[in-house]
Amino acid sequence: MRWLGRFALAFYAAVVAAPLLLVVFTSMKTTPQFYADPLGPPPAWNFSHYRDLFAGQTMWRYFGNSALVTASSVALELALAGMIAYGIVRSGRRLGGFLFALFAAGLMVPSQVNMIPIYALMRRLGWTNSLTGLVLVTAAVLLPLSVFMLTGFMRTLPKALLEAGAIDGAGETTLLVRIALPLSAPYLAATAAFLFAIVWNDLLFPMLLIGGKDKLTLPLALLQFRGEYVTDYPMLMTGVAVSTAPMVLLFLFLQRYFISGALAGSLKG
Repeated sequence: MRWLGRFALAFYAAVVAAPLLLVVFTSMKTTPQFYADPLGPPPAWNFSHYRDLFAGQTMWRYFGNSALVTASSVALELALAGMIAYGIVRSGRRLGGFLFALFAAGLMVPSQVNMIPIYALMRRLGWTNSLTGLVLVTAAVLLPLSVFMLTGFMRTLPKALLEAGAIDGAGETTLLVRIALPLSAPYLAATAAFLFAIVWNDLLFPMLLIGGKDKLTLPLALLQFRGEYVTDYPMLMTGVAVSTAPMVLLFLFLQRYFISGALAGSLKG
């Protein structure tokens, strides 16, 4: 059974790695080489597409826009969801259960349903084609998911420690900042990694709200390599590889927190 489990894990790893290798292989080929052998390895390691991608300032601007939108959205999301989740846990079973159910109900409404009202609101506020408006919309749409995750995590915190702090005279703000949030660091990191992947790869709301080329995010900018009749697949896969690299690095640095946060509920005694 142990060897069977290892074989299953190795097979799953191969299934996950195969598309990534295909992306890297395609980015190393010229267009004729790609059409001659789409699935094979490149004849030589050719980094010219990566140099061409960042030769000008345009792609750096797109990369910076994505980094700014993602970092701002995730930071705002964690701040709001952390306070809301703490309030739900500390509000008692009846009120806290009602608030939790209210945010959980938000998960049942697909974000695509609200596209027209969101665009109409942003247009009335003058926040279309604005990275600030995109950050606020992204944070609002993902707030039910963040509250749902962090509430489950914060319910694993030791209540005796919070009660001891309250007896010593600490207010709710002090309990949140000095006790709840530091103890929730693995859970916050797990939620941040999850939100980072969603926001970084988001195409729907940037396509809905952003129109100017100077404010495009990276996923939206990759559509420029797709023409009506001809698609530059090697350059497109180069952009995909570049956009995937930050998520891979983030998981490598935060995998310990991500795993501990994902197992928090199962480890509660």
